[in-house]
Amino acid sequence: MRLLSLLTVGALAAVSRASTGNHVMHEKRSSLPHGWHRGERLESHRLLPMRIALKQSNIDRLDDYLMEVSHPDSDRFGEHWNAKKVAETFAPSQETVDAVKAWLDGAGISDERIEQSQSLGWLNFDATVSEVEDLLKTKYHEYVHPSGSSQVACTEYRVPAKIQEHVDFITPTLHFDAKLGPASGESGKGLQRRDVPNIGGSLGKPGSGSLPKKGATLDFIHNIITELSMCDEFIVPDCLRYLYLIPPVLTNLQTNPYGVVEYSPQAFLQSDLDLFFANYSKNQVHKSPNLISIDGGYAQTADQSFDYNGESDLDLEYALTLTNPLPVNLYQVGDPYFSGSFNTFLDALDGSYCTFEGGDDPTQDPQYPDTYFANGYKGPNECGGAASSKVISTSYSYNEADLTPFYEMRQCQEYAKLGMMGTTFLYSSGDYGVAGNGGQCLNANGTYNSGASGRFNPR
Repeated sequence: MRLLSLLTVGALAAVSRASTGNHVMHEKRSSLPHGWHRGERLESHRLLPMRIALKQSNIDRLDDYLMEVSHPDSDRFGEHWNAKKVAETFAPSQETVDAVKAWLDGAGISDERIEQSQSLGWLNFDATVSEVEDLLKTKYHEYVHPSGSSQVACTEYRVPAKIQEHVDFITPTLHFDAKLGPASGESGKGLQRRDVPNIGGSLGKPGSGSLPKKGATLDFIHNIITELSMCDEFIVPDCLRYLYLIPPVLTNLQTNPYGVVEYSPQAFLQSDLDLFFANYSKNQVHKSPNLISIDGGYAQTADQSFDYNGESDLDLEYALTLTNPLPVNLYQVGDPYFSGSFNTFLDALDGSYCTFEGGDDPTQDPQYPDTYFANGYKGPNECGGAASSKVISTSYSYNEADLTPFYEMRQCQEYAKLGMMGTTFLYSSGDYGVAGNGGQCLNANGTYNSGASGRFNPR
């Protein structure tokens, strides 16, 4: 199935031609994410960290470029691109940059206030709530969650009709992982808010819907270890080898490690790996993955339980066993407090995906140095430099309904670009069938339900 045909499935936000003056609707949310409620209007003098994702050039040919180097029948199969060629091919046109800057200047946001990202794909600036509401013809509120978290957002926004073709999306708007910055002229750190449940930097936190379900506790496992007759009830490495015709690894090529991504505070315990190896791969007892730390990630051992170790243990036990004797790279993303996100992982692999000066999107993703926790990561967000394995597996996911098509498309396009440079990504299908994380389906109005009825809730 071709990549671009999948990008807008299940999206809540939509682009319409409803207009206000010469402005047209660019994105609109039909319902709030589960648990969120609208609070008070934001004070007009508060500062918002605005980011405009510019429309990329040649993006309509992305699928063709990927298939050229990925399909075995292609004459260019295996002729992967370098990072420079990718950046130059998809950089926004100068016409796009000039048009959006002219729109901002006409609204009183001068060129001196605007920074363009290293990847050339973003325009970044700070503006007051009053300026942004006038610019986007919208209203900002502070949204609240029963957990105590709060969120800056609007439910729709507009752009001039002649500008719409140059803009992918704008944040903070509909995406529920924004910070509330200090007022104009203030420096109070206490006004910043983050740690939003199930979105942004919450992938690895206990209770995240994409983590594994705990199975039964078994008193006797001998038959499970040695026989294949129980594969319909209990999956062990040999079951997978036979079901998927996985051949034995006949090479010990140490230069081609398999990659596994984990999001803090999820972490493996060596004692758990060794218990698994003792039963299923005896020559691997005491073997560990190669840790690649991203934004302060490390295999924490302070919290030890299924909620903190279940996902990482499961992923690495099977990854190490099925690829033995090849090495396995563990990409541990984020410190245990802020965790990480798909974007911060992608930033570390591809510096062109980063925002200005190596930072990340402050309305979507964890920001470092961690100024909230004394033992948090004090370095900057990583921007490029992490060694990329040729094949990388991840077992985490968001519900698509929590984000918008523009945000998700841009992220999917980055995976395609990395594919063009020779990296294959494997994503798990989840544990809930057609339901989303936590077994929830969608009602007709876009809200979540228990999963007993409703519509497909893709991840």
